[in-house]
Amino acid sequence: MSVNQATAANGAVDNETPPAAARSADRTDMVGKALGLLVLLGDEPRGASAAEISRRAQLPFSTTYRLLGSLTRDGFVDYEAEGRRYHLGLRIFQLGQRVSNHHGFAGTALPVLRRVTEQTGEATILSVRDGHHHLTVNKVDGPKMFRVTSDPGHLGSLSTTAVGKALVAFAEDSEREKLLAELPLEPLTEKSITDRDAFRAEIELVRRRGYAVMDEENETGMRAVAVPLFNDQGHAFASLATAVPVFRLDLEALEAHVPLLQEAAAELAARLPQR
Repeated sequence: MSVNQATAANGAVDNETPPAAARSADRTDMVGKALGLLVLLGDEPRGASAAEISRRAQLPFSTTYRLLGSLTRDGFVDYEAEGRRYHLGLRIFQLGQRVSNHHGFAGTALPVLRRVTEQTGEATILSVRDGHHHLTVNKVDGPKMFRVTSDPGHLGSLSTTAVGKALVAFAEDSEREKLLAELPLEPLTEKSITDRDAFRAEIELVRRRGYAVMDEENETGMRAVAVPLFNDQGHAFASLATAVPVFRLDLEALEAHVPLLQEAAAELAARLPQR
């Protein structure tokens, strides 16, 4: 075989490979785009139109519409014909429940949270860290009329919440330093900490006293206290909080619940899988 023939043969092989690889890459990319649409819908409790989702996802409308159609067909998304809006479907709820059960957040944690709420008369919240956010994995509302809005599945700020501060303060050392340097410090209320040095000082205070406080920094009219759940290495893998409206408890009365929360956190840490 001549050099030219060998080159031509090699070129023929090379020309056959890219289309298959490209098709595989396209499929992977479309899966990523579909998952991105589900994440966006998770931030829209009232749902969103295809045009709104397309704009937020920065995808062509035709691609968004096609992906939403596939997700709707498989039950991951619901379509409200009257308002022409898309919502997360029951399939997502089913998967979320399986994850919750797998980690013990439903069966194992719920009785402990209920017991804390019975003793405080206020909402009890269990959260884990999800990147630069905290994720509410379980919550028990108090018996009183005023209801806390952080439902399971809610993604919230790490810098403006008690559960978030506890997760940052008791993270592994290198991870904590990374969060202190990179975490977005969003001004959700007038009391939110937006200065990086001030936030670092706040986290040091949380580490010294062993619990975190939120005083209208995340939501006007609400305050909370949170404690970490420690893994075997002494780092927080979750946090537990009591949240109250400001008119019901002052900070001193709220901080009086810390020993109860710490006792419950120790019990949960012994029972739950440590992520």
